[in-house]
Amino acid sequence: MRPDGPKASPGAKYTTRELAAETLPDFEKLFETHPAPGAYTCWCMYNHQPGPMPGDQKPHSNAQTAARNRRQKRELVEQGRSHGILVYADGEPVGWCQYGLKEELPRIDNNPGYRKLVSAGDVQQLWRITCFVVDKRYRRRGVARAALHAALEAIRGKGGGLVEAYPITRWGAYMDYRGTMSMFQKEGFKIVGPLGKNNVVMRRVV
Repeated sequence: MRPDGPKASPGAKYTTRELAAETLPDFEKLFETHPAPGAYTCWCMYNHQPGPMPGDQKPHSNAQTAARNRRQKRELVEQGRSHGILVYADGEPVGWCQYGLKEELPRIDNNPGYRKLVSAGDVQQLWRITCFVVDKRYRRRGVARAALHAALEAIRGKGGGLVEAYPITRWGAYMDYRGTMSMFQKEGFKIVGPLGKNNVVMRRVV
């Protein structure tokens, strides 16, 4: 699938593009900078997997895990089964937001706290926004919000539906890569309920 051309984010401070074969090199360029703890090893594959990968019980080096995840991410992009938004500043990739249908990002379904909040047959067309990565030089400068806004527009362009996220309730909490509750509230998301000590499940219709 050919990605749309660059789109100006709110305020025209950044531009955004969707992840596709043509923009995959930009995604890899961002992750090669080790923009956040664990990002380079994960390659944003964690939520694509319903649970631990076969053989994860065996000892693997970070380099081996990173190489495997990078390879699998490339395969998913080629198959059109990985979606996300890249944010650019002066033509350089500085941010990332992963989104996708429930079937693409099933990991949260195995969280006991999540299962207590949401019934299995709750909705048919459920989208998830699971991860944000921002270049260290651009933290708290609106990159994540630009990515979130573009992700919602992309979801709307694909037919829309119910969109779900799992942000932290305060800065400094574990899993801050899921974004902040206040950022999602500004985009019209409402809290469904708590998810552990520091996260919540939030939803809105697009």
